[in-house]
Amino acid sequence: MQNVYRKLVLNAIRSQTTSIHSPFVPAVRKLQCSATILSAGAVKDNEQNNGFDASLLEYLVCPLSKKPLRYEALTNELINEELGIAYPVVDGIPNMIPQDARMIRKQEQTRKDNAED
Repeated sequence: MQNVYRKLVLNAIRSQTTSIHSPFVPAVRKLQCSATILSAGAVKDNEQNNGFDASLLEYLVCPLSKKPLRYEALTNELINEELGIAYPVVDGIPNMIPQDARMIRKQEQTRKDNAED
């Protein structure tokens, strides 16, 4: 989308038919502003896409137990403590498919067993 605006702006500016008194000048200015806003917004979006929006936890529940989930920032997963399941978050989007979740109780038990040895 950003490239489309850039091309339109550059073509309008380079065009010989566009003069100062042309009716297209205000439209070109708007396109230039829009392209600037989009490029600034893209930087913010890239920063936000790396993480999960924690305000979604208010609405999300485990599809299996219908219990609330906890977000773990270190592993980037949504955790169901009751069942011991971790749902991955990919590009800020939670993958709530049970087949894609990983069991965390087995790993915790294995760590405890290894620590006791």
